[in-house]
Amino acid sequence: MHLEVLSPAPDPDGPALPGELLLEIVGIYASNREFFALSGDFPDPDDITAEQVAASLADELAQPGAEVLLGRAGGELVGVVVTLAHHPDPADPDPWIGLLLVDARRQRSGYGRQLAEAVERRFREAGRDGVRLAVLEGNAKALAFWNALGYEEIGRRRDRQLGRPCRVLRKGANQPGSVD
Repeated sequence: MHLEVLSPAPDPDGPALPGELLLEIVGIYASNREFFALSGDFPDPDDITAEQVAASLADELAQPGAEVLLGRAGGELVGVVVTLAHHPDPADPDPWIGLLLVDARRQRSGYGRQLAEAVERRFREAGRDGVRLAVLEGNAKALAFWNALGYEEIGRRRDRQLGRPCRVLRKGANQPGSVD
């Protein structure tokens, strides 16, 4: 199935996220137990709550230039992407994909690729030359996914939030696999 919509999520600092939308987003997060067990972002990856997800989204959106995007197919939420227009490090010129989650029941259906391509296209249309992201050490599935999309490792460092070791990947606007 083709991704139909990539739209910004309502700002959690504004009016409350509609309950139904928040529950859809929680479903995406909860379906990705393996990732959250590795990341340690939530105390119990088997019990991710609406309050925890709402707080996490609010923290993400507190960063200048952050955006939470939602991908839908057939009217159902299939993915969530968190982007950052400018990294806090002023020496880093690229926008970032901070998180890309696809409902685990729909993984390997092309939605992750479509979400990544839509984000790349948005940044390219905004005049950006490339996109960066970080993959947690030990997340072989994510590394293989991003490498298959043309992202290349440009360094290793600890993430700013929890100090976890990561591989930093980048894809230029004209690299193979880029969307025209």
